Amino acid sequence: MLADDAASAALGIRALELGPGTARLTMTVTDLMVNGHGIGHGGYVFLLADTAFACACNRPGSVTVAAQAEIDFIAPVHAGDVLVAEAVERVRFGRSGLYDITVRRGDEVVAEFRGRSRTLRPNAADPAPGG
Repeated sequence: MLADDAASAALGIRALELGPGTARLTMTVTDLMVNGHGIGHGGYVFLLADTAFACACNRPGSVTVAAQAEIDFIAPVHAGDVLVAEAVERVRFGRSGLYDITVRRGDEVVAEFRGRSRTLRPNAADPAPGG
């Protein structure tokens, strides 16, 4: 799925690790991502976290989308910062799931994101709802 994501590719988002229910992605904040306050625009931080969320909740053969997402911005980011978003599946129930994504600059947390997914077309190999 990430290989076909033109928006993420255009921003230089790259996968560091991908696995069932998990993902680690990275992105460098560029000068074009800075807002009028001289800090990284929150929309780009959200997009990085959302892409990690999408990678964690999609499984081969399934189509899973965001049903809800929210983000808390903890610290500003700046041009040149290398960000890493780490997504972790908390629980899947039926065709829904909850995921937490932490965005860091080095060891510093800059944002916390929570997403709720909805699987539109499940993979036949996935466990039955509730399983």
